[in-house]
Amino acid sequence: MKVKRFEWKGVAETWRAVRCWEIEQRAGHIDEDFEERMDRIEAAIRDSDDRDRALLALSAALDATERPRLSLRVEEAELKAALAALDAGIRESLELAASNIRAVAEAQLDRDPQGIELPQGQTVTVRQVPVESAGIYAPGGRAAYPSSVLMCAIPAQVAGVERVAMTTPPGPDGKVNPIVLAAASLCGIEEVYAVGGAQAIFALAYGTETIDQVDVIAGPGSVWVREAKSRVSDIVGIDSLAGPSELMVIAGHDANAEWIALDLCAQAEHGEESPLLVVAVEEHVLDAIETAAVEAAASRSSVRDASLALIQVPDAEAGVDLANAYAPEHLELIEEDAALLADKVTTAGCVFVGRYGATAFGDYVAGSNHVLPTGRAGRFSGPLGPSVFRRRISTVEVSAEAAAKLAPHVDTLARAEGFPVHAESAMIRAES
Repeated sequence: MKVKRFEWKGVAETWRAVRCWEIEQRAGHIDEDFEERMDRIEAAIRDSDDRDRALLALSAALDATERPRLSLRVEEAELKAALAALDAGIRESLELAASNIRAVAEAQLDRDPQGIELPQGQTVTVRQVPVESAGIYAPGGRAAYPSSVLMCAIPAQVAGVERVAMTTPPGPDGKVNPIVLAAASLCGIEEVYAVGGAQAIFALAYGTETIDQVDVIAGPGSVWVREAKSRVSDIVGIDSLAGPSELMVIAGHDANAEWIALDLCAQAEHGEESPLLVVAVEEHVLDAIETAAVEAAASRSSVRDASLALIQVPDAEAGVDLANAYAPEHLELIEEDAALLADKVTTAGCVFVGRYGATAFGDYVAGSNHVLPTGRAGRFSGPLGPSVFRRRISTVEVSAEAAAKLAPHVDTLARAEGFPVHAESAMIRAES
């Protein structure tokens, strides 16, 4: 594990120094041909006369899978068989996670139209309706992620989306991981396609002969998935553009260094480019966590090359100010006054309060959603929820009396903007 200590130079300068360091750490992971390769993938699907064939060719070339010998769509019988064959313990845990995720999602949903009658007599009602279709992406490659199936599918279903289509990468044998299929079956998803990467996102956005176009795409994935979502965001809705997963810990004087070390290593399992930060007032706390984290990483090959930033701050409030500037995806508050500090956090994707609040609980079974904003996106967005799969519609009812009162003002403003016919359209109703 590579460790870097930062001196406190105020909130703004400190978080900028940390960000610059992170960019340096990720520099070695950048593919110089990335944009050109992405252009070819998108064009192969968008411009093809046979998008299914193009999609299967891309899947064979990029995912090294034998899936082209099979069909793009996973048959319902295979989904049900995966669930029936699922280990009883795994099924119980998935059902617990699904129940908690659904309860939290339902708590966010306001089904009542919000209407108001204004002084001139007109009424304006804003109501939410679900999109007709959603595409969810369940990552593969590094590992199987049945938890991501639950995190994406359940909020879409709670939102009222009728059609939920899932794409997920097949393995070298052309088959999808059975635990991922079992999770899809558990959620009642019947439309599953064995295709991954950027090509899966383009297929959902543009549609193919087999895969119908969707209205919204959600789900985490690689840098290829992220870039593909960015490119199609003008033709479909997307949840967010998630980058490397992040964890920031604000540790108090009595924090358990071993526990925090495991939290850091757990986060590093997402990839060695995942930023890891620990903030503390006392230097001895940082020393203890550094020692424990380096030892823990050394004995775990999957996280050995992770990078850790240690920052000493003048007080816990300064740590929260730094967190608000940094806007981490995950923030652990392992402080005596964690609950009070949590009320001051304004930008983190998900806040874990107290010594028992490991990020791992949120990744799986706590009920919160693990699809979270990264790269400072927490300044303007939040966890994946039902609102991503719903759209607002305004309904305006203008009575004759309201028209008479409003039209002169429309006349004034429309003519000031150079739109005289707007003015005539309003005034003819008032004059009647």
